[in-house]
Amino acid sequence: MEMINAIGRRKSSVARVYLSKGSGNITVNGRDFKDYFPAKNIQYNIVAPFETVEAMNIYDLKVNVMGGGYKGQSEAIRMAISRALTKLNEDFRKPLKEKKFLMRDSRVVERKKYGKPKARKSFQFSKR
Repeated sequence: MEMINAIGRRKSSVARVYLSKGSGNITVNGRDFKDYFPAKNIQYNIVAPFETVEAMNIYDLKVNVMGGGYKGQSEAIRMAISRALTKLNEDFRKPLKEKKFLMRDSRVVERKKYGKPKARKSFQFSKR
């Protein structure tokens, strides 16, 4: 099996994933994913696609991710892993799609409007 690559996006994060046969090593930006994402719930986002298709410790993963915060990055990685697994085996598509790992979450931060301090917040109104 050669290396399979896929891309995932969430908010302003972009993740590129390279999947190859191995022993289950996951590196994110040259570091172990447990060092890169210390929070357990964020670590689960990365492991969830493998648990869904019961493919733990079979594939090595090399991830390059940039932009956004740690939560957006982890969800971008989750989407990229799901896409790579689908490229690998089309039977993985159904369980991953049921958990919505293949759906792009397009919600992004609303832009700031002129005359306002934030996107929707207004300055205090004084009647008199």
